[in-house]
Amino acid sequence: MTSGPIALEVARPGLVVLIGAAGAGKTTLAARLFAADEVISSDELRARVSGNATDQRATRLAFAILHREVARRLAAGRLVVVDATSVERAARRALLLRAAAARVPTVALLLALPPDLVHARNDARPGRLVPRDVVDHHLARVAQITGGGSAAAIGALVGEGFGQVVVVRSDDEVARLRIVRGPAVSRR
Repeated sequence: MTSGPIALEVARPGLVVLIGAAGAGKTTLAARLFAADEVISSDELRARVSGNATDQRATRLAFAILHREVARRLAAGRLVVVDATSVERAARRALLLRAAAARVPTVALLLALPPDLVHARNDARPGRLVPRDVVDHHLARVAQITGGGSAAAIGALVGEGFGQVVVVRSDDEVARLRIVRGPAVSRR
């Protein structure tokens, strides 16, 4: 059942954290909603570091670069969109700390799509196939966040420190996402 658009209000400067399993469509969504220079991708950084976007051995260095770049861009007054799974609370906390240091608003966009759809998308990713057990781990973490429904997920992520949370549970909802860009935010 299709309804109206789902608004995702973003400010500049600001931080948007995409949350979802590998294969949930975060990269595709980021490319549709945001300018390329607003997005920082952990997969792209892994590829730069190791030559392979799925090389988990490059994760530590890739995220060190990602966190440094998030802080730099936020300090420069930019909108920053983090394209990473961010399914672990510690990963989200590290990003929230950088946003707090820059005194910018934060948005969490949680892609809580059906596991069968996520696995099918992951299986169809050329050259970026993530092992099924890793995707299952991501899906379990997303299920923990959404266990009490979308309202509980929103409450949990707001409780972590996000100023705004949007949860999407279907391809229809993903298709209805729209960005509403607010005025520049003062960081007194």
